[in-house]
Amino acid sequence: MSTSTNNEIVLLKDIKKNYGQGKVVTHALRGVNFKLIEGDFTVMMGPSGSGKSTLLNVIGGLDRATSGEVKINGLEISALSNKALSLMRRNHIGFVFQNYNLIPVLTAYENAEYVLMLQGVNPLQRREKVMDLLHEIGLEGLENRFPRELSGGQQQRVAIARAVASDPQLVLADEITANVDSETAQSLLELMVTLNKNKKTTFLFSTHDPAVIKFAKKTIILKDGNISNEQISSEAVEQYTEN
Repeated sequence: MSTSTNNEIVLLKDIKKNYGQGKVVTHALRGVNFKLIEGDFTVMMGPSGSGKSTLLNVIGGLDRATSGEVKINGLEISALSNKALSLMRRNHIGFVFQNYNLIPVLTAYENAEYVLMLQGVNPLQRREKVMDLLHEIGLEGLENRFPRELSGGQQQRVAIARAVASDPQLVLADEITANVDSETAQSLLELMVTLNKNKKTTFLFSTHDPAVIKFAKKTIILKDGNISNEQISSEAVEQYTEN
C-alpha cells in the first residue's frame, strides 16, 4: 500500500452516500470532508440517523460511497475490486463492533488470532503475539474460554485484541461501550488509550456516550449527514448530547 507523506491515515473528500432510488432517496452522507492523522484518537458523535455508522462503514470499506474520494494511507479505495477491498481491510484496518461479532465456536485465543491466521503468520509467531496481547488486555488464563463463557466486558476485550493483533494502522470502533457497564467502559477506553500511545494506532470511535469524550484527542459532531463541528470541547459535546 502506498504511504502518505504527511502521515494521513484517512482522507475524505466530499463523501456522499445515498440509499434508495427514484423519488425515495435517503441522503445518509452529504459531502463529508475530514482527515485522520497517524496517532489520532478521535471520537465521532451525533444523534441517531446522523450518519455515524454509515461513515465508519465507508471508511472501513464495508460500504461504498455514492460519490467522493476515500483514501486510506494514501490509497484511493473507491475503485478497488471487492477482493482488493477485502485485502485492504484485512491488512490495514481493525474493527470493534457494539455486539462484539466474535465467532461463537472459537475460543478467546482463536478469535484473537483469526486475522493473523488469515494473513498467513506462522503458528509460533501467532501464539507469541496473541498470548502477549491477551496478557496486556487482562485476559490471561481465559484464552481457552468460548464467548458464551465470558462477560460482556471480556468479550469486548477479545474483540479489541482481534482488532489490534495484526497492528493495523486504523481501528474503527462502533458504540463499543453500549453493552457494558460504566466501570467496564472506563477500563476498555483506558486500554485503547494505552494501545494508541504505545503502538501509535489511529482510532476512530462512533458513540452516543459522553464518557468517551474525555479520552479523545479530537471530537467531531455529525449532524444530518455532515460534520457540524470539529475539535470542540468535551463540555460542549456533553451539553450537545443532553439536548
